[in-house]
Amino acid sequence: MSLRTTMHAFPTLLRVGFADAVAYRAEMLVWVLSTTMPLVMLALWTTVARDAPVGRYGEPEFVAYFLATFIVRQLTGCWVFWEMTFAIRNGTLALRLLRPIDPLWAYGAEALASMPMRLIVSIPVAAVALEVLGSRGITRDPALWACWVGAITGAWLMTLLVNFIVGCAAFFIESSLKLMDLWLLFFFAFSGYLIPVDLFPHGLRVVADWLPFRFQIGFPVELMTGAHGRSDALRLLGCQWVWIASLFGLTVLTWRLGLKRFAAYGG
Repeated sequence: MSLRTTMHAFPTLLRVGFADAVAYRAEMLVWVLSTTMPLVMLALWTTVARDAPVGRYGEPEFVAYFLATFIVRQLTGCWVFWEMTFAIRNGTLALRLLRPIDPLWAYGAEALASMPMRLIVSIPVAAVALEVLGSRGITRDPALWACWVGAITGAWLMTLLVNFIVGCAAFFIESSLKLMDLWLLFFFAFSGYLIPVDLFPHGLRVVADWLPFRFQIGFPVELMTGAHGRSDALRLLGCQWVWIASLFGLTVLTWRLGLKRFAAYGG
């Protein structure tokens, strides 16, 4: 199917995806509540910083950082690998392949369409917290916010592409879900989700700078909290999109190779 035709059908895919998200709103609420770890870490780190700052972070800075982390996590969350793995295992992917829309476009639309439901829950929580606790530590530089738009888009794309790759692994191995467990293990450790990356020891910080996980969470959060100047922000944005291009290439490769191996069982 041509890209032009796909783009013409994409709004319909979004409407269908949003209808599904509304229909399964209780499940969606569970997913949102499962990503509240930044609020737990906020309470922990503000307690630690009550006596003395930790690095550049006092209590207000930790509040801003982890509220920003909570927002970024909601904006970039994606779990389509579950759907892909299930469809490949039970053979129902064959039904999607018969449709005139590439299944990856459909999965992407479903992931994007669920975002409003996430925001309905998460944004009011963060807004109230910022109002009560103060917004000190949030940048007011419009150039950094412009970079943030590119960074948050890139973070969502990275998460989606990783989900695609793990989903495609089900074509080749039985325990593909273990790959996501492994990815999440490193994600929690190196992304800035549980602890700001700039609080890592120097050697570990260097490692984190070369890995993709920081660009999924830490980098957009750092832009929101004004941790970078404009030149560093642009440099890191370029690095993030290099990772996106690499993940996109790996997604296309694994999808095409996987389809060659695919055979529908049942369904």
